[in-house]
Amino acid sequence: METSGQDASDFALHSLQQQLDHDKRFKPGDGDLLNFYEQMLLIRRFEEKAGQLYGLGLIGGFCHLYIGQEAVAVGLQSALTEGLDSVITGYRDHGHMLAYGIDPNVIMAELTGRAAGISKGKGGSMHMFSTEHKFYGGHGIVGAQVSLGGGLALAHQYNDDGGLCLAYFGDGAANQGQVYETMNMASLWKLPIVFVVENNQYAMGTAVRRSSAETEFYRRGTAFRIPGMEVNGMDVLEVRAAAEIAFAHVREGKGPVLMECNTYRYRGHSMSDPAKYRTREEVQEQRDHHDPIERVKKDLAEAGVNEDQLKEIDKAIRATVAEAADFAEQSPEPEASELYTDVLVEEY
Repeated sequence: METSGQDASDFALHSLQQQLDHDKRFKPGDGDLLNFYEQMLLIRRFEEKAGQLYGLGLIGGFCHLYIGQEAVAVGLQSALTEGLDSVITGYRDHGHMLAYGIDPNVIMAELTGRAAGISKGKGGSMHMFSTEHKFYGGHGIVGAQVSLGGGLALAHQYNDDGGLCLAYFGDGAANQGQVYETMNMASLWKLPIVFVVENNQYAMGTAVRRSSAETEFYRRGTAFRIPGMEVNGMDVLEVRAAAEIAFAHVREGKGPVLMECNTYRYRGHSMSDPAKYRTREEVQEQRDHHDPIERVKKDLAEAGVNEDQLKEIDKAIRATVAEAADFAEQSPEPEASELYTDVLVEEY
């Protein structure tokens, strides 16, 4: 009988998971652990400040905070090659930009709709963008970024530049049809893309078990022969270990990987969400026993870093975030004429 695609004997769906299970935590080099801690804490403090500014009316529209999920973006993006690989995500995007090393000042200015913002004040919280950093959004249409990520991966392949695309989406977006159309195409063409499900358990407010027949999202690529990885998204060292394995697979020309990072958002879906679909006790249990930053603090303590040093880092990061807020508040709003710029790629 004639077969299409890969020969069945060459298909080993579980190989990457087995590789991760063999050695689940990345072994950090000198300074790596402190760097992870600083990046995650910057995201946490920045998002806390964004929440405050939203409450004061300085941030309009929607605002989706990344508090609790910091280990995912930091663990994955720390393994990317700067200036080569591309990243695309949904509308909970501030943390991904900070993890990419983008200036907190221009991110906060964007949140507050100022001309100095990274999208010139026109994108706000949900639509940040930086071609300079190969960060392609920030997308408000649920799941749409996955298809665009497929296009970015095709560009990497077409240009033969050795880069890959990291395409994030949430557990809610995981049921969108366009996600699977992209997976099929990516597998068929062996595109250099890593699909990452940030499973924070509740989508916009509905528990995974109530909305998904298959709740283990890393299995969703099986029909397209895409190997899946289940990762503890609350442990930055496990996320980084998974990233090393997945990125190596993709860079070797073996096609896409689907990674599920199980994580938890402490705040509501957006600032307007009272999150009554879960108990305070549940959230507190996550904070007390699974917090990604506290986990790294324990690792640092075991490595001999004292509490005073960590307090100094926190103090410096709070100052950075306060400076970003001041910068945003003091920056002018964009001119009305800015509405007509950047509509088309070229001028006509």
